[in-house]
Amino acid sequence: MPMILNDEQNMLKDTAKDFCANNAPIEQLRKLRDEDSPDGFDRPTWSQMVELGWAGIPFPEEHGGLAFGYKGLGVVTEEAGRTLAASPLYATVWLGGTVLNVGGSNAQKAELLPKVTAGELLLALALEESHRHNPYGIAASAEKNSAGYTISGSKKFVLDGHVADKLIVVARSSGTAGERDGISLFLVDRDAQGVAVTRTKMVDSRNAANIEFSNVQVGADALVGEEGRGADVLDPALDIARIGICAEMLGSTQECFDRTVQYLKEREQFGVPIGSFQALKHRAANMFCEIELSKSCVLEALSALDEARDPAEVAKLASLAKAKVGETYHTVSREGIQMHGGIGMTDEFDIGFFIKRAAVTEQMFGDVSYHRNRYGELEGY
Repeated sequence: MPMILNDEQNMLKDTAKDFCANNAPIEQLRKLRDEDSPDGFDRPTWSQMVELGWAGIPFPEEHGGLAFGYKGLGVVTEEAGRTLAASPLYATVWLGGTVLNVGGSNAQKAELLPKVTAGELLLALALEESHRHNPYGIAASAEKNSAGYTISGSKKFVLDGHVADKLIVVARSSGTAGERDGISLFLVDRDAQGVAVTRTKMVDSRNAANIEFSNVQVGADALVGEEGRGADVLDPALDIARIGICAEMLGSTQECFDRTVQYLKEREQFGVPIGSFQALKHRAANMFCEIELSKSCVLEALSALDEARDPAEVAKLASLAKAKVGETYHTVSREGIQMHGGIGMTDEFDIGFFIKRAAVTEQMFGDVSYHRNRYGELEGY
């Protein structure tokens, strides 16, 4: 498959760009933050996204999806990243929906995916248990009993955890923390007895929550995939989600760069635009080159998903993209602040939102160091 967008994907990208600019601009995120919105996103705007078909882009038609592929979802997510659009798209579609699509039973897919694509069900993945990404470092327990399973433990940084209707909980049914075997995945209602959700206020205004599970009882039909083999579902699902957050980060990086270049053209010093200064030209050129490399990494990773390439290759591309885009976003967001003369840190300048988002997204599902190391291990080093 060529590493370019086809006509339909370009049309979708243009539609998403227009929608996000007009219906979900940064001003909306600012308003949600300032008004301390209990949801953290605008539900009418989310309904419009659903009507456009975004929630069903990657899923099979038999489950209400569009089967349009991850390149399609990627370009939509990229444009959402440009405006830092607040929505459940990432947590529900890229994360929760992907886990169900990869490892759910036929009954689970038939029941839940149509609700996801129709915007009737919000999902969240309850994975992390510390401040660092460690997908196998699961201590939360799932004890089997005659009625199903009893889940106990705590989860941190659960994206959209306080608004999700159902949680996909990663718990350990056997073994010890750090082992790949013994991990199981479970569907849990957010309002189930024993579930305590505490919303957190992230620096970038992204929705997240800390969740405690105290002897939460679920039936045997809540198990996603095989007992003790949850990593077989989690690994490919996380790689897809990593590629998804890279698409969002790429959009944010490009918007941050565009705003910075525009400022260089407008701000004058000594009677000329500061963009005419050679030192700033060099720094802008370096950012441009790094962004172009990041584009290629993300597009190749999305192409690998649509071509259903070997999972080992997808894993490498996911880590390559996360490391490269994370590094580029870090650089561009900080250069943006510096080239705004530091005033970009003041709240009235939207450029400050990007450095905050960069700090959070870089940590999501593995930072630059994590994925450099993972890529090396996958290559056999």
